Amino acid sequence: MKKFLFTTLMSNDLGLLTRSLPIARELRDRGHQIAFCNPAKTPTKIISDAGFDNLHPKWPLLYITSGDTSLPSLWRLFRSKHLKRDLGFLVSLTRLVKRFSTAEHWNIDHSMYMVGMGIENNVRAHVNNLMELISEYEPDAVVDFCSPSACIAARASHKPLVTVIQADVHPQSRGFIWWKEPPPDLPTPVPAINTILAELQLKPIRKTEELLIGDKTLVVGMPETDPLPDTANVIYIGPILWQRADEKLPDWVANLSKMKPVIWLYPGNPQYLAWSRTPFDSSVIIYACIEVLKDMAVQVVLSTGYHSLPKDALPLPSNFRHASFVPGLSMAERSDLLIHHGGYGSCQTGLFTGTPTLVIPTYSERESNARRIAAVGAGDFVLPTSDASGRKKHVQAAEVRDKVNRILSDLSFKENAMRMSERLRSYGGASYAASLIEQSV
Repeated sequence: MKKFLFTTLMSNDLGLLTRSLPIARELRDRGHQIAFCNPAKTPTKIISDAGFDNLHPKWPLLYITSGDTSLPSLWRLFRSKHLKRDLGFLVSLTRLVKRFSTAEHWNIDHSMYMVGMGIENNVRAHVNNLMELISEYEPDAVVDFCSPSACIAARASHKPLVTVIQADVHPQSRGFIWWKEPPPDLPTPVPAINTILAELQLKPIRKTEELLIGDKTLVVGMPETDPLPDTANVIYIGPILWQRADEKLPDWVANLSKMKPVIWLYPGNPQYLAWSRTPFDSSVIIYACIEVLKDMAVQVVLSTGYHSLPKDALPLPSNFRHASFVPGLSMAERSDLLIHHGGYGSCQTGLFTGTPTLVIPTYSERESNARRIAAVGAGDFVLPTSDASGRKKHVQAAEVRDKVNRILSDLSFKENAMRMSERLRSYGGASYAASLIEQSV
């Protein structure tokens, strides 16, 4: 038996958890011991429900960067001795929130700068606490899902590192906005990161993406939907999607009429920060779809991944039903159309089940995923527009209505989605990934 520590970029949503849990389950079924590290509220529930240990770093600032922005967490942060030692960090955090709320994210290097890795003390605290956690748990290897800090901690702790990434975060990719040339003066966290790497006697990097290359690097998806150059030295593992074996759809979903199309609306987290809008927020998707779908002859299942609905979205129209959570693969198979925020896992779910998709992406990485879906003819997308501040988004209802009608009436979308499903199913998925991870130790 081996011990594996699964680390993820700490965000309060389901995306990276639905990618890591199937691999963890496969390894557990083979007799290995698995622990996770993600203290955010929603991942904590999903990890617990799946029966895995979830190890929490000790420094409370990690809860802030993970999306836990409740008043109790903010109060604990304010009272913490760590904050009192470095009030300059609070100033930096305030500036960070403003910056984070208004900018495009061109690639993972730029994105990590936007979420605070350009602040030395932030990087140092994350890495040191993860190193302490690794020392206490003593894993045989670290399996990481897009956490640069965890990758640094694994290397500094001299642990084998397997990374599971999207193609868009590989150093040889064109990043999230691959259809445009990036501006020449993008801010980067590399100086701050290299300071920490030097302290740990690790080699410097040129861009953050280099941290996400492990001793073995696995890429989810397949070349048709997630292209990389032949020189990338990665292993494609196909779709990694999570659903517990005992999970079933609610009875009321099974009883939906066969005479009207079923649309699964999954916006993701409506609002990540309690006090400010961010590019990740998806409440705009809910409002637009209510406006469009309420008068259409369709049945809408709205789920929010254990997040609350915005109060001003209530009451829902009569053809809507809300569930805090539904098992994704089963719900996608029952649906005629998926409408979602463009998260990678949601895109893969639609492709895997052969269900056409309309994506309303809320920031750059999700727009990249949406464009990949459209490129293979398995769906389409509608881009939100922003006001001058970049904080308030709007979705054109007429465009959503036109594209919903087109996807439901044009059989080519379903045919292309089924063709992609057949290709994806030819890859090894979680079982193949588990075998590759076993070989790393």
